[in-house]
Amino acid sequence: MIEETVQSRLAELEADNARLRRLLDKGDAPGELRHRLRNTLAMLRAVIRQSGKAKEDVTAYVAHLEDRMEALMRAQRAIDDLGEVELHRIIAEELHHYDASEGEQVTLSGPNVLLQPRATQVMSLAVHELAVNAVEHGALVGKDGKVDVTWHVSGNGNSPQLRLVWKERGTKRLQAPAHRGFGTEVLQNMLAHELKARTTLTFEPDGLRCTVEFPLTERIGHAAEHP
Repeated sequence: MIEETVQSRLAELEADNARLRRLLDKGDAPGELRHRLRNTLAMLRAVIRQSGKAKEDVTAYVAHLEDRMEALMRAQRAIDDLGEVELHRIIAEELHHYDASEGEQVTLSGPNVLLQPRATQVMSLAVHELAVNAVEHGALVGKDGKVDVTWHVSGNGNSPQLRLVWKERGTKRLQAPAHRGFGTEVLQNMLAHELKARTTLTFEPDGLRCTVEFPLTERIGHAAEHP
């Protein structure tokens, strides 16, 4: 029964997705707008399909799917406003959404890095999954845990590399999940596909450590010259 309900909801969302794509194709929207909307729809479709594979009941499935779609919408608003979006803003806003404010339980540190729209969407989704995991299982379950996020850019010229470390402290030792969920899929597969990223998840005695490394190409983003 649960699986049938999930499949029914997926079918409804896919139908809405298809109708919107047809409207875009028939409408007079500018080419750039159509391109952006198609990219967003493609990302939403991937989220819908992958979320449907999770082993959870309908209530949890719907709640997690809505949260993921909201995270993408927050990213899209920033893209619409700015074009390129600061990595700091992506992380800070997603954590703030879960009442984790910088300077209290959260420390963010790194140079000013601007990401292109597609990279902004993917990184927003990855940060969302880390934040939700911290709220549900990790450092943000209580008031004593901390999340430190640091990043730096190495290399010069045509091959700069971004290295980001998400480190949780003040939690009980976490066990690696028994199966790969949507969050792991995003962090290890989607980031690799979209950003050519290498992601390492380590379950340390005091909390999760997630390290993400990827090249800053013209398609992905760049370090700003000034803070």
